[in-house]
Amino acid sequence: MDNLKEFLIQFSGLKLGKHQFEFLINNTFFKNFDFEEFNDSNIKVKLQLEKKSTMLELNFSHNGTVNVPCDLTNEDFDLPTKGKLKLIVKFGDEFNDENEDYIVVPHGEFQVNVAQYVYEMIVLSIPAKRIHPGVKDGSLQSEALHNLEKFSPTEKKEKETEEIDPRWESLKKLLTDKNKK
Repeated sequence: MDNLKEFLIQFSGLKLGKHQFEFLINNTFFKNFDFEEFNDSNIKVKLQLEKKSTMLELNFSHNGTVNVPCDLTNEDFDLPTKGKLKLIVKFGDEFNDENEDYIVVPHGEFQVNVAQYVYEMIVLSIPAKRIHPGVKDGSLQSEALHNLEKFSPTEKKEKETEEIDPRWESLKKLLTDKNKK
């Protein structure tokens, strides 16, 4: 976790007011959390810290791309990602991060580690189902798509289901005759 030193925000020496921080995220960052679902990542995270006399307001935003495999074709593609997170840091007797809207840090603390919050913001902004944009617009040509089309139901099978077995047809007549009475 030594690679995450840049995510330690030292707020004790900062003046009251707003302060800007920027981070560039790549796969090295995610390896610190044993997260290996991305082939590659290039994400810019902006943090606006507003220091007040009794608390800190942290506003995170990120924008970038992650390279992931498509869930249908297994073709790698760059998935755009963006998101926001607001976090409030209060001061108290002991550290407490049980609430998702704010954390409590001890009064004597002079810095806060934001790496976990950056990680969660990015990972939660990725959709559960990842589909290559070429699949949606029909421009992607891959062997997996050809196999899906090859083995998908065709019109011939639909016509077979439309032709009803004569035995079932006579049973349906019984039902309609019963309803007429």
